[in-house]
Amino acid sequence: MAADSKLTKLQRPQAKLQKSSLFRQSLRKLMHNKLAVSGFGVVVFMFVLCFIGPFFSPYTDNKINMAMMNKAPNLTHWLGTDALGRDILTRVMQAGRISLTVGLASMVLSVLLGALLGAIAGYYRGLADQIIMRVADLLMTIPGLPLLFIFGALLSEWKIPTDYRMYIVMLMLSIVNWPGLARMVRGQMLSLREREFMQAAVVLGLRDRRKLFGHLLPNIVPLLIVMATLNIGGAILSESVLSFFGLGVMPPTPTWGNMIDAANNMIDFQDHPWLWIPPGLSIFATVIAINIFGDGLRDVLDPKQKR
Repeated sequence: MAADSKLTKLQRPQAKLQKSSLFRQSLRKLMHNKLAVSGFGVVVFMFVLCFIGPFFSPYTDNKINMAMMNKAPNLTHWLGTDALGRDILTRVMQAGRISLTVGLASMVLSVLLGALLGAIAGYYRGLADQIIMRVADLLMTIPGLPLLFIFGALLSEWKIPTDYRMYIVMLMLSIVNWPGLARMVRGQMLSLREREFMQAAVVLGLRDRRKLFGHLLPNIVPLLIVMATLNIGGAILSESVLSFFGLGVMPPTPTWGNMIDAANNMIDFQDHPWLWIPPGLSIFATVIAINIFGDGLRDVLDPKQKR
């Protein structure tokens, strides 16, 4: 017994060292991917700009100033003003808060829901697997964007207050995105539950909760991190499309989508490009940067991508 206890004491630091070395190795590989690092830098810049930048702007009150309507970029208003005389740069930063928050929150909800339901379906199988997967198959047969349009039209028909639409949009995006995650997690669970360490856990008589949360789910965390990163960009793009068509977050709450929608006539498109180019570039840069960073993470964390 004494020898066994000494052995376990010696093995614990080695296990910690191994985990630390794996983390450092993954981080080193990620840092060598200059494209992924640059994408991460753009994402961090957008978050800092949108969440901290408005505190340094004198135009956060968004007061209507008809004397300054549709002014071109100048020293006072770096990106110009809109049809109500509001500062475009401040509006873009405030809109970024909403768009990034919706994308991040919907990603968290969809990952939690997809991981939990996929783990239950893959571990217990049987009736639970049939019910969860048939619901997921039903949702996956319906194209995501038309389904979001239907949900958005219902919100407008029911006259949901503007203050609550953002939270409902988060739920809508998570409902659309969780089936794909659940199927992927289920496939990983079916593979992992046949491994030697799970057979050892069965022999030791561990409870199902410990098997799931202590052994199975930690082994799919890298996959979830990659999928979550990639889903943020899709959620931001979906929210922008909904807001552009007037079915997502409604004015006066600014989002990148409804800012572009406010300049969708030919006069603004030709004569006032500063109304739609800044929010459009914000969407483009953020989504591309998130996808590039997600691809870099997948190359580092996904074992199937390793050569």
